[in-house]
Amino acid sequence: MPAKRIATGPGVAAVRAALDGSAADVPTAVRYLLQVLATTAEGNTVEVRIPPYGAVQAIEGPRHTRGTPPNVIETTADVWLGLATGSLAWADAVASGVVSASGQRADLSAYLPLRWETIEG
Repeated sequence: MPAKRIATGPGVAAVRAALDGSAADVPTAVRYLLQVLATTAEGNTVEVRIPPYGAVQAIEGPRHTRGTPPNVIETTADVWLGLATGSLAWADAVASGVVSASGQRADLSAYLPLRWETIEG
């Protein structure tokens, strides 16, 4: 069963609250931003994981169907919030080791920051 979609209004509110320090809003904010990424960068080539909150497949290219995906990006909720909202640059996050990115296509620099306040997730 697919995850329930988060509407833009509640998603944006959760992101704003999480950025203001509300730990209770982090799970919804992370899931909403993953949803926006999947909408913005449709595809199944890269799996983006933000444990324990969620994961999505994104970016056009060869579809992955079984086993461990060849292109995986994983980070923490705080880092993902920074990347998705623009307070942390992709290159800086990768260089500092706070993002694990494996595979040739595991690069979100062309998609970040997300237009999370205006895109219907």
